[in-house]
Amino acid sequence: MDRTEDLAAARRLVDVPRETWARLESLVAALDRWQAKTNLVSPATLPVIWTRHVADSLQLLRLGPSAPRTWLDMGSGGGFPGLVVAATLGPESEVHLVESNLKKAAFLREVARTLSARTVIHAQRAEDVLGQTVTTADVVSARALAPLVQLLGLAAPLLKTGALGLFPKGKEAEAELTQAQESWRFKASLHPSLTDPAACIVRIDGFEGPR
Repeated sequence: MDRTEDLAAARRLVDVPRETWARLESLVAALDRWQAKTNLVSPATLPVIWTRHVADSLQLLRLGPSAPRTWLDMGSGGGFPGLVVAATLGPESEVHLVESNLKKAAFLREVARTLSARTVIHAQRAEDVLGQTVTTADVVSARALAPLVQLLGLAAPLLKTGALGLFPKGKEAEAELTQAQESWRFKASLHPSLTDPAACIVRIDGFEGPR
């Protein structure tokens, strides 16, 4: 399929080095090969994979620290945002990808080897990794995994030790934020999405715990 215009649109939305785009092209090519046997993303989004998935993932980097030592992504699935982040950050950063689906974890493992990035693949449930195998992180993220109130429960072990939370959300972001505030005490800000005018990113900076 011809994605030339979509790739050009993604390049206009986010500014990353040329070599990063080359690594991301390898990621997309691998996803195309695996998609035929493992449903990694919605088939309807494949023609716009560069804007819908890649650029949508890259925009998280502008809201986090410039050089995070440890980034953990929950429910990494087809690699968004975890593999995209790993392809972009330098060798001083380590990205942990948590994915309980074994086929998707195998995909992540294969592609991670080609990205020349420091990655650790956890083929486990998030609750068995966060606070257990991984006890601290600079950033914890999740995209299209669960409502915000549940994400905060999963990420709590890292958030309470100072991790920044970055959670892309759709048009119900404000409602999810209100619901989450009924169960958790935290500071949050909403940042408009670069790829979808109806969406935003919830940034959790200052997590205290349950109410």
